[in-house]
Amino acid sequence: MQLGLIRKAIATAAEAVVLPGGGARLTCSGYTPDSVVAPHFFTGEYDVEFDKTYGRGLDKAELTCRVLVSRSDDAAAQRLLDALLGGAGPASLKAAIEAARGAPGEFALGGLADDLHVTRVQGYRWYEHAGTQYVGAEIMIDIIGSGGS
Repeated sequence: MQLGLIRKAIATAAEAVVLPGGGARLTCSGYTPDSVVAPHFFTGEYDVEFDKTYGRGLDKAELTCRVLVSRSDDAAAQRLLDALLGGAGPASLKAAIEAARGAPGEFALGGLADDLHVTRVQGYRWYEHAGTQYVGAEIMIDIIGSGGS
């Protein structure tokens, strides 16, 4: 698996989110940015388990992504974050990212991975990024793909 390309493809998939109220737009990065324009989704750290099958047949990665929302209004920021972390609907990051899995029998992310699955949300709290405070959370994604690429 080529994690750099996969991270970029996941960020592109997240751009499909439609924020409540139709005002602001979710900005997205396939890397950890120096600074963000909130609300912002980005792919971060990952862990890789090699050789889940013999002969470099399959690797498994767990990707940690973050979504950060401006805290100019604490209650409104948390309502927006809750919508982004929902399991379904136009603002759901899970729904937007998993739409990139493709149709049954197709590879995920346009062929970059065999499959992916948004498994959980964790770390719902205040984050400091580049000296600015945001309310945010981590989104965990399991990705499987060929170990030979």
